Amino acid sequence: MQRILRLLAACLCISWGFASTLLPAAQGPRGFHKHPPQETGFLNRRIQVGPFNYRYQVYVPEEWRPNDHKQWPVILFLHGRGERGSEGMWQTQIGLPEAIRDHPDRWPFIVVMAQCSLDRYWTDKEMLAMAMAELDAETAEFHGDAARTYLTGLSMGGYGAWELAKEHPQRWASIAIAAGGIFWSYAPDRWLQSSILPGEYAQAVERTPVWLFHGAEDNVVAPRQDELMYTALKTAGGHVRLWVYQGLKHDCWTRAFNEPELPRWLLMHRRDAREPAPFAERVSIPLHPPALKLTPAQLDSFAGEYVDKRGLVVVTVFRQGELLYQKNHYGEIAELAAESNSVLFYPNGSSLTRIAVEHDPQGRVSGLVLHDDRHEERWERMRAPLRSHSQPD
Repeated sequence: MQRILRLLAACLCISWGFASTLLPAAQGPRGFHKHPPQETGFLNRRIQVGPFNYRYQVYVPEEWRPNDHKQWPVILFLHGRGERGSEGMWQTQIGLPEAIRDHPDRWPFIVVMAQCSLDRYWTDKEMLAMAMAELDAETAEFHGDAARTYLTGLSMGGYGAWELAKEHPQRWASIAIAAGGIFWSYAPDRWLQSSILPGEYAQAVERTPVWLFHGAEDNVVAPRQDELMYTALKTAGGHVRLWVYQGLKHDCWTRAFNEPELPRWLLMHRRDAREPAPFAERVSIPLHPPALKLTPAQLDSFAGEYVDKRGLVVVTVFRQGELLYQKNHYGEIAELAAESNSVLFYPNGSSLTRIAVEHDPQGRVSGLVLHDDRHEERWERMRAPLRSHSQPD
């Protein structure tokens, strides 16, 4: 019996020694700290309003903590007609949610993303009640700041945002609407009241700061809608900005929500602050800057092959007459233009993309740095190979 006990004790010591050697590996690399479990990012939610259940999403910044007693600014976002549904997620694809994915650092907000039912409109009272119920629920759950609650919407969601602005004017610290208005495309008779409706909305909103965005060539929601609202708010002594994007059609929201100033502008305003002074600003934003006229010698200075960090040719820049072009590694050709001597852009492409030109100490072009609203990529100019002395001149 004693022999058996000694054998068991020896086995236990060996097992413990073996387990102790594995313990550091099981704990992970030295210096690794496991964060406490919590939910942040885009989260699924559902709510019952009356007899109906609705799905929606809420965005929670990564820095949010459940027990730090910090109050967070809150945005209610209303999507457009194409994102209606019942799955609760399609509304996260465009507009503000897309901008958050591109630049989460710009948007330190709790963002409530309601979803309008497929057969309804945001101007239906039941849909507005549902959106407000979701806003209330997430404000309570994530420590929302009542003094910093903001309203935004695009297209059909802009229609709904104007209704919420009118019905709950004391709820919002500021409002931003892209490609919206108060003359609903599915209620054309509202245009018969174009002489009175804008004033009614302006009086209800009073001096709540409003920022309107519209594409100058919008053929879905006429730019005149925002022009009328801008005039009405200005006449009423309101606080209003209207930015009209030249060259853009209905989708002005991608550009609008990518404006770095927008989230900062929202946070400038609080419900408990002193009422802002009357203010009106209308700005026409060109799609592209005016192109700088370059000499043939300046154009030739950009010509050459440019490689990535692996040495692969990414683009070839060449001159044709008085124009500059770029051919990428797929063989696609795009025109380039100069915003300045050190910045190029695509006159037929994205208004957000720029190419910074790098120069060596002798002033020669040494590289290009492409940057859009999401990333940056550097291409080094490939040096021409040295000519062999045996080659004839």
